[in-house]
Amino acid sequence: MTSKLCNKCGLSTSVYYRQYSGEYLCKKCFVLSIESKTSKTISKFSMIKHDDRVAVGVSGGKDSLALLFILKKIFEKKKRTGLVAVTIDEGIHGYRDESLDIVKEFCSKINVENRIFSYGDFFDLTMDQAIISRPSEKISSCSICGTFRRRALDLAAQDVGANVLATAHNLDDHLQSFLINLLSGDIERISWIHPTSIQYGSNSLKKIKPFIEIYEQEIVFYALQLDIPFQTETCPYANESIRSEIREFLNNLERTSSGIKYNLYASSLKVSSRLKSSNHMLKSTCILCNQDSSGDICSVCTNLKILKNH
Repeated sequence: MTSKLCNKCGLSTSVYYRQYSGEYLCKKCFVLSIESKTSKTISKFSMIKHDDRVAVGVSGGKDSLALLFILKKIFEKKKRTGLVAVTIDEGIHGYRDESLDIVKEFCSKINVENRIFSYGDFFDLTMDQAIISRPSEKISSCSICGTFRRRALDLAAQDVGANVLATAHNLDDHLQSFLINLLSGDIERISWIHPTSIQYGSNSLKKIKPFIEIYEQEIVFYALQLDIPFQTETCPYANESIRSEIREFLNNLERTSSGIKYNLYASSLKVSSRLKSSNHMLKSTCILCNQDSSGDICSVCTNLKILKNH
């Protein structure tokens, strides 16, 4: 393949071909494009205000470490403080240890506070114990972990005094969730995936997703270009067959019809925006743990009851 000059600067040799836009980008221009897109997404959806304290959910994967790195640069540029990394240890023997070391070293390197919390701290149960206690086929491992992780991140953000929780969900994650909810008929959840932030809970926590308009493969390439270390090992309990199938389906479509993910993203915003305006956000709290819930008993307490009584 003949090397081409960067379409942005016209000076350096390109290292990346952005198929949906037809652009060839050099390393510097590609990196700047990802950082600029993140910053514009934050501004577009009013994700962060000047005096916000932001907790970043950092797992040790490429997305979360890249997000932390970019937010650190944004905070430094605007002379802001109040950025902290929160990491959840699910209690998966032989898997999470590597990522915890990566996160600790990376946070130390870029001078960001890192706080580690665990399922054991919050639920008196590790993920390994949950799998052993799980009724066969009654609830999937990913369902358990996803439910616990969302709550754990909320509690971790609250513990460090943050009023904003930033997670590294990218455009691919968003589209997969949109289609999963659509296919399962869970229309209410579609209204929840809109990027516009919502404050909820007793401390008015706001959840944001600064990477929601960036392709997953571009975040991976960004991390590789800047030598950001990340865990590559797959979780031993990963069994999200539907999500995996949808990921493969969308990637195949993108290969033959570049830009189709952005088209679907635009459609998802229109659908979720309309549903959001017509849907009354549920403000009830769980009667057992007093956390936000869509019913009398939240999904976390429901799962804990099943696992601990089995």
